[in-house]
Amino acid sequence: MTVQDPAEWFNGRPRIMFVHAHPDDESITTGGTLAALAAAGREPLLVTLTRGERGEVVPGPLQALAGTHGLAIVRQNELRTALDMLGVVRHAFLGVEPARAAGLSPVIYEDSGMAWGADGRATAAPSSGAEALTSVPAVEALNDLLAAASRAGAQGIVSYDDGGGYGHPDHVLAHRLSRAVAQGLGIPFWEIVTAGTGSAGEEASPACESHDVTAWLERKRAALRAHGTQLTVDGDDIVHVGGQREPIGRIETFRRIPGADPA
Repeated sequence: MTVQDPAEWFNGRPRIMFVHAHPDDESITTGGTLAALAAAGREPLLVTLTRGERGEVVPGPLQALAGTHGLAIVRQNELRTALDMLGVVRHAFLGVEPARAAGLSPVIYEDSGMAWGADGRATAAPSSGAEALTSVPAVEALNDLLAAASRAGAQGIVSYDDGGGYGHPDHVLAHRLSRAVAQGLGIPFWEIVTAGTGSAGEEASPACESHDVTAWLERKRAALRAHGTQLTVDGDDIVHVGGQREPIGRIETFRRIPGADPA
């Protein structure tokens, strides 16, 4: 099902909460949808789980930041610029108000890191720090995300599929946390459908909706350019830090998972 009017997307529900693992994820897979919802006054909320401290860095003058505390600061600033490009004003890092359970001091959930498996998908890193998202008790992160959704009056949640898109452990956990929060609040959960994660003909399924974001493509492109430590924009393509290329998506597809809400 393709719906062109952003007022009709996600069953017309306002205040959809998007949950992403690291800065840049929001722009790559959902940038056009975020821009369209913001322009339509739908008040999307983005929760970013980590600051991407363990991400690789694009070759060049910023590569010296790899593995340093400075990378987290730069990636926070890149995200701020990207959200300005998308017109998104409601953002929180998990562990910090308003995405922190009541009565708890702020905390930083760190990037868990990853390694590439033999099948070309991401797997867990050989080691992760004690403060990594996948190392801390999951119930703490779950309560923080629940607090964010409740305080925002979220009427639906969007995050990755159960494989985390390409397998990154932080993406997989983002799916589990988001789906559990949606279940607990009785609101819909939509997972992001990316290349290779859907079955043939699935975009025509009643459970899926595909957003044509062509009208917001320049905003999405500008947001992607803001993430200069992680990727390069080359015409209509994204060039990732490892050299992988992918087209900047003009269609963003989401699959509603049954069972999270009554209807």
